[in-house]
Amino acid sequence: MSSPSTISVAPMIDWTDRHFRTYMRKISRRTLLYTEMITTGAILHGDRQRLLGYDDTQHPVALQLGGADPAQLAECAKVGADWGYDEINLNCGCPSDRVQSGKFGACLMAEPDLVAACVEAMRGAVSIPVTVKHRIAIDEMEEWPTLERFVRTVSNAGCTRFIVHARKAWLKGLSPRENREVPPLNYDLVHRLKAEFPHLTIEINGGIKTLDTAAEQLALGLDGVMIGRAAYENPWIFAEVDRRFYGDSHAPADRHSIIESFLPYIEERLADGAPLHAVTRHILTLFHGEKGGRQWRRHLSENAHKPGATLQVVLDALALVPKAEKLAA
Repeated sequence: MSSPSTISVAPMIDWTDRHFRTYMRKISRRTLLYTEMITTGAILHGDRQRLLGYDDTQHPVALQLGGADPAQLAECAKVGADWGYDEINLNCGCPSDRVQSGKFGACLMAEPDLVAACVEAMRGAVSIPVTVKHRIAIDEMEEWPTLERFVRTVSNAGCTRFIVHARKAWLKGLSPRENREVPPLNYDLVHRLKAEFPHLTIEINGGIKTLDTAAEQLALGLDGVMIGRAAYENPWIFAEVDRRFYGDSHAPADRHSIIESFLPYIEERLADGAPLHAVTRHILTLFHGEKGGRQWRRHLSENAHKPGATLQVVLDALALVPKAEKLAA
C-alpha cells in the first residue's frame, strides 16, 4: 500500500499551475500538490518544458494525466517520472465537454476494465505510485454498485490509492462548475468504501473547507483528505497543516514573510517574460479576512495587468497591509 498523503490540494484546471504550486509550498512544506490535468496528447505532441517544468521546491508534487489509451498513458507516465514527479494520477472525474469528447475523465467511471488496463500499463512503465482520482458514479448509474465495481476492478490491476470526489458527475445537463456544487455529497459511501477495502488507501475530496473537517474525516478512518476550492479561496488555512497533520515542529511563517519569500520567484518569472498578473492572480486571497486584505487584493487586481507591471506593484500592495505578529512557536 502506498503511503497516504494525508492532506493534498486538488488538481484544478487553470489554477494549480507551477506558479500556484510554488506559492503554496511557501505556506506548507508537506501538503501534497497536484498539477492541473494535462492530456496525453499535449505531452506527446506539445512543449514539455512549458507543460511539465516546475520549481524543485514543489516536492512532493504529483502529475495528473488525462487520457484513456493505455499505451499513451504509459508513455506519458514515464515522461512524468523522468521529469521527477513523485506520483502519476489518472483523472477519472472531470466532467467537461472537452474531456467527454476525448472519452476520458469522468466517462471512465463507466469503463473500469479500461481504467484497469490503463493503470496496469502505467505501473509497468514507472516505479513511482500510480493513483486514480474519480467520482462515486456518473449520470443514472447506481452509486454504490458503480463505485464498488470500479475500485475493485482497478485495484486488481495494482492501484492501491484512490482519491474519491464524493459526488456523482452528471455528464449531460450540468456544467463543470455545477458538477462541483449541484450533485449532493455522499461521504458515507466513501467511508463504506474504506470499510470494504481496508487494505487500500482511500482519500476523500469534495466540499471540505476547513482543517477541522479534514481532521474529522481522518478520525473516521480515511487515509487522506484532498481540499480543492478552499485552497485558493483561503490558502492560509494550510499554514497549520504541517504542524497539525505531520508533526512538523516549525512554526508557520506570517503572511508578510510568505510574500517576501515569494518575491524572488516572481522576479525570476518576470525576467523569463511572464506577465506579472500570471503569478499574482494566485496570491490575491492570502490576506482574506485580514485588515488591509481588500486593499491588497484591489491594488494587485487593478495594477498587475498593466503593460510593463513590475515587482513594485506587489511591494506597494504589501505596504497596504499592516504587519501582524508572527504566530507563536
